Amino acid sequence: MIRKVLVTGAAGFIGFHTSQKLLERGDEVVGLDSINDYYDPMLKKDRLIQLGIHPKENEYNVRVYSSKYPKFSFIRLQLEDKHNLEKLFQDAGIDHIINLAAQAGVRHSLTHPEVYMQSNILGFCHILEMARHFNVKHLVYASSSSVYGQARNIPFSTMEHVDFPVSLYAASKKANELMAHTYSHIFRVPTTGLRFFTVYGPWGRPDMALFIFTKKILAGEPIDVYNYGDMRRDFTYVDDIVEGITRVLDKAPTKNPHAEKLNYAEDIVNTPYMVYNIGNSSPVRLMDFIEEIEEQLGKKAVKNLMPIQPGDIALSYADASELEKDMGFRPKTTIRNGVTNFLAWYREYFKEA
Repeated sequence: MIRKVLVTGAAGFIGFHTSQKLLERGDEVVGLDSINDYYDPMLKKDRLIQLGIHPKENEYNVRVYSSKYPKFSFIRLQLEDKHNLEKLFQDAGIDHIINLAAQAGVRHSLTHPEVYMQSNILGFCHILEMARHFNVKHLVYASSSSVYGQARNIPFSTMEHVDFPVSLYAASKKANELMAHTYSHIFRVPTTGLRFFTVYGPWGRPDMALFIFTKKILAGEPIDVYNYGDMRRDFTYVDDIVEGITRVLDKAPTKNPHAEKLNYAEDIVNTPYMVYNIGNSSPVRLMDFIEEIEEQLGKKAVKNLMPIQPGDIALSYADASELEKDMGFRPKTTIRNGVTNFLAWYREYFKEA
């Protein structure tokens, strides 16, 4: 079955890889991105070039077609722009949505809260409205491991109550899950939220740890190591994330098994709504992660040990058993292989740049 999939955030890290995967398996993809300046837009434009979309074609609200993939088109658009988003749905015949567009970054949310309200709340509301009015068969959307906050039950399970976020970014992702449930329950829109755990890999964002560490170690600059290095992260390679996304896309929920376990009313149990963790289920000490980068670069880092930042969590650890049970898949890429692949891309990309 060939799907016509809208991928929002298509010029972003995960959105770029997801679009590639869908195109390679034969789906038709409409990519959408605002190409904002949260980080260097040139990296976003270079990702689009890999998809056959060139910078001169990135005029706002103009849908252009790929020179590389016959089934890929792209439009530069903000999710907050409901009028033009609705027109896109009218014209494109979209039947599935993967919503990866969002304002990212825990620390950025401390200083720019209004951006998160616009993109992550209002923008997501518009996506839900499109799914409702255009009879979308399945909406898959990015949530985050940050919703777990300071939860102490390890590993983090999707059955855990996540009512105490420690950053506005986390609160916006929790809000997305609640908004999705409402549309699934009232309007029968099948929705699946995916709580990503510390994604890394080639074409990653410059504000991510692996990118920052690599750049600074190579330049001989000190790296900031928060919580004095006492951090553990469930680093998850981007190809594993994308595999999870595409498998989930193909299997829209028909009921809510979590509500069933918690003995909710039958109409809640029969809501087509689900949330999964996608994580490696193997948290790595931050110092070990840095050592892996040092070993592969052949250069030691100068470490600036610092207290934990507001909004940060010291441990992330995914229980991905539901994903494995329902989709027959769980992330498996090792840190060594993942870092190797990232560094190969980094050296090639910046040599060319």
